[in-house]
Amino acid sequence: METNSKYKATIGLEIHAELKTQTKMFCSCKNDPDEEKPNSNICEVCTAQPGTLPVLNKKAIEHVLRVGIACCDNKGKIDNIANFTEWDRKNYFYPDIPKGYQISQYKYPLVTGGSIKGVQLTRIHLEEDTGGSKHDQGDFSLVDFNRGGVPLMELVTEPVIHSGKQAADFAKELQLLLQYLGAGDANMEKGEMRVEANISVSDTDKLGTKVEIKNLNSFRTVERAVAYEIERQIDAIEKGEKVIQETRGWDEAKQKTYSQRIKEDSQDYRYFPDPDLPKMMISEVFDLEALKGGLPELPWERREKYLKEFGIKEQDADSFVNNIELGKFFEAVIAGFAGNKDLAKLASNYIASDVVGFMSKDSSLKFPKPEKFAKIIVMVSDGKLGSRAAKDLVERLLKADIDPEEVANKEGLIQKSDEGAIKTIGEKLIKDNPKVVADYKAGKEMALMFFVGQIMKVTKGSSNPQVIKKVLVEMLA
Repeated sequence: METNSKYKATIGLEIHAELKTQTKMFCSCKNDPDEEKPNSNICEVCTAQPGTLPVLNKKAIEHVLRVGIACCDNKGKIDNIANFTEWDRKNYFYPDIPKGYQISQYKYPLVTGGSIKGVQLTRIHLEEDTGGSKHDQGDFSLVDFNRGGVPLMELVTEPVIHSGKQAADFAKELQLLLQYLGAGDANMEKGEMRVEANISVSDTDKLGTKVEIKNLNSFRTVERAVAYEIERQIDAIEKGEKVIQETRGWDEAKQKTYSQRIKEDSQDYRYFPDPDLPKMMISEVFDLEALKGGLPELPWERREKYLKEFGIKEQDADSFVNNIELGKFFEAVIAGFAGNKDLAKLASNYIASDVVGFMSKDSSLKFPKPEKFAKIIVMVSDGKLGSRAAKDLVERLLKADIDPEEVANKEGLIQKSDEGAIKTIGEKLIKDNPKVVADYKAGKEMALMFFVGQIMKVTKGSSNPQVIKKVLVEMLA
């Protein structure tokens, strides 16, 4: 859909992500997103029984601080982490939140500022997740509190995004960051990460009326829902209609947004500090420099390394960044290449195409020993293996722990570079095919490839095609 260039879309995202901890945010119940039995991971605290008191989960706070440090724009100093913080009660009634309020953070978030993928962040704070309602039970609904009280990170961006694709790309990068840090799996299919988009359009420098789309549960949905809503608002303005500030949902079947309710403002939640939880001075509890020093290589750092140090294709670099295990395998393979960019590029090509291709067709396949895969790459680089033989060895190595070099020698897969033998075959072919020779001398490149193919046929694919071309060009000259 072509967006009317007269209008500018402005988008801000609110993303909730469940954090990976042993227990819930304020109690000792197990935090298990895979638990299928309803209401099995609950206790008096997370179901709000009278007289119970919450206790802070230190690991959950640490996860959010590490995310904030990773996003900090000032590489020399951590300046986006709060020193003082407190927890607030966000009051609203809904059946899946038994207290009648959610413990969240309002005035003093853990993180303020920073950026991801060039998008400025407003804040990152910590709260508890709600339970889950099931409405497919006929004339009544059921509530499962297993998810209630799970640590939930909320990240809010500045309104600096301008397209559905940019919104989806940002969400993908955040998911990767959480996975690299071990802070969460952020599996959108399981609801471990949910995206909400605030969208407005305007034909002036003044922002238009903001509309929120709730609970977008896949990157494709984020891109499509945002694109649709931009067009819907433009169409309404063009018709002279008023865009209403509201909350909308996404109908996957109809591929369109629909109205849910008039949007609440922050004052509707009647925030106030939670009297049961202590206020906190971050520096008294956490060593931020130690947390910074313990960060792993971040997604954008790894991507830059692949592109600049190894010179591989951008598409391959994205594959290795997006799939952490695939990236680890690539790095293990090239570890013995002593920084040789040509070998790294060759390895990247075979991993991104053949390894990924075979493993996507057969989920039982496992990554082979890196040093054995590296042997195939070196043999290809040395001209000992053709692409067809190399692909065959890659598939066999994925299925069994073979020695590629031994198999190649035993089965006659090693390409021969005997120029004398090639010349003898070439002389006969040139003599028997004067028309093809004339075509070549007339500038037809395919004539040369005819001779290459014939020699490969005679030698049963054992000759190096590059050597064949070199000898033929010399003979035909």
